[in-house]
Amino acid sequence: MSYVDGSVLPVPKAEWEEYKKQAELGAKVWMEHGALSYVEAEADDVPDGEVTSFPLAVKKEEGETIVFSFVTYKSREHRDEVMKKVMADPRLQQGMQNMPPYMKRLIYGGFKVYLER
Repeated sequence: MSYVDGSVLPVPKAEWEEYKKQAELGAKVWMEHGALSYVEAEADDVPDGEVTSFPLAVKKEEGETIVFSFVTYKSREHRDEVMKKVMADPRLQQGMQNMPPYMKRLIYGGFKVYLER
């Protein structure tokens, strides 16, 4: 079965265009290094919750939108190989050195796929 890295992130609307440029670069780099797919999606129908929700999880603030992203791989081993190359890619180094403050509210993780159609 395949493997997925997923993330949820609040992005200030004032920084949306810059975020999209970085996402385009990320997609290019991940795919060049072997990812099977790379998806970035902006919140469209994401309700506020009282106990839990995407907005609560990322501590969404006024003037922000939420991004849900995922990258797919052949396996955990494949993901580890791709990530090693991605993290060493010089095209991403500047962005990693100058992360915007909202990145502290990024939620991410790796997931073993158990059902796929």
